[in-house]
Amino acid sequence: MINQQVHKRRRAELGNQIGGNDIVIVPTSTVKSRNGDVEFRFRADSDFHYLTGFEEPDAVAVMCPGRANGEYVIFCREKDLQREMWDGRRAGLEGAIEFYGADDAFPYEDIGDILPGMMEEREKVYTNVGRYPEFDSRVLGWLNKIKLDTSSGKHAPFELVDLSHLLYEQRLIKRLDEIQVMRKAGKMSAAGHVKAMQACKPGMYEYQVQAEMECEFRKAGSHYNAYPSIVAGGENACILHYTENDRVLNDGELLLIDAGAEFQCYASDISRTFPINGKFSAEQRALYDIVLAAQHAAFAKCGVGFGWNEPHDAAVEVIAQGLLDENLLEGSLERVLESQSYTQFYMHRTGHWLGMDVHDVGDYQVEDNWRELEAGMVFTVEPGIYVNPNTTTDERWHNIGIRIEDNVLITKHGYENLTSDAPTNADDIEVVMAG
Repeated sequence: MINQQVHKRRRAELGNQIGGNDIVIVPTSTVKSRNGDVEFRFRADSDFHYLTGFEEPDAVAVMCPGRANGEYVIFCREKDLQREMWDGRRAGLEGAIEFYGADDAFPYEDIGDILPGMMEEREKVYTNVGRYPEFDSRVLGWLNKIKLDTSSGKHAPFELVDLSHLLYEQRLIKRLDEIQVMRKAGKMSAAGHVKAMQACKPGMYEYQVQAEMECEFRKAGSHYNAYPSIVAGGENACILHYTENDRVLNDGELLLIDAGAEFQCYASDISRTFPINGKFSAEQRALYDIVLAAQHAAFAKCGVGFGWNEPHDAAVEVIAQGLLDENLLEGSLERVLESQSYTQFYMHRTGHWLGMDVHDVGDYQVEDNWRELEAGMVFTVEPGIYVNPNTTTDERWHNIGIRIEDNVLITKHGYENLTSDAPTNADDIEVVMAG
């Protein structure tokens, strides 16, 4: 879905925002050690992958407008048949040009000899400052080296600029090719959540339900999750980022799952909550319906021209009123909202940007005002209620943790729910669980 022409267009769009005598330098992420001689599976830096599609470590992309031998350069590992036999195939310099559209390519080991010369006579250096401190130090070292050579007529760039301001705005608005990939990620993730509902039974362990769900992710084509899965039964559902996933699932409790597949470096992020035995209790259903109503209220504020905060405010009002109706809170709605007493049960925001990163890039405020929603923005809508035993509530509500999360694309005429294949209506969930 996303090919070399897409990456070329992205680079051209970024190039239109920088000066003709500037240079862009974007390194990818590094391989991380897990333990001993075992490494975590490599995943390319999102900015780097967005511009290149290149999926190997030890690589740097350079955009150098006006360069005689080609404006787009990749530094990467060379072909090495001996190492490839042990560690897997490499694109090499030829592959960087043929398969990834580079105009020119050099060995990564030679970057210190070649890149400083490309930086000479440039006015600004754009890079993702602070992302990789070690690489930042190398860039500063090259800049200082050029400055020390000014007596020979060399001119050093006078400004080092963080690339994020330009690139994050570009990444925030998803194009059709990205939307197609995110639809796919949403569908494969929804299928995994449905499988979890179908498989769940009292006496299973959280990790067993997790395995059923993530197996669906893999079968659909997702190589890895967008983030560590949260599979939280009973009281664990009141821990927002619970990831131990090792407790037995008890009859009469709820199971909250927050999990999403990643597809072609784009994330999905779904939360579903359902009864372990397949039937909501009266208390579980009462709070579940409040959260679902809050999500629908937030959906009603998803569209071009609404402010970023409006879906959150709409969800908060429904949750606050619902908690008052069930006597978990006291006072007037106005007082509850003003004092924010609802935060003992609902303490997080209703959403975040979604894209190549699960908490994707982009400002939520512009000049101290909440950003207006635009077509092409994708974000989560995820209200919840969590009744911790530490709260002064009747015991019948204790350890009920509920979150309902979907992924929303803003369109010209409203919104599209990318993850609607996983049911949220309580009756529909019970039907799915009944088989």
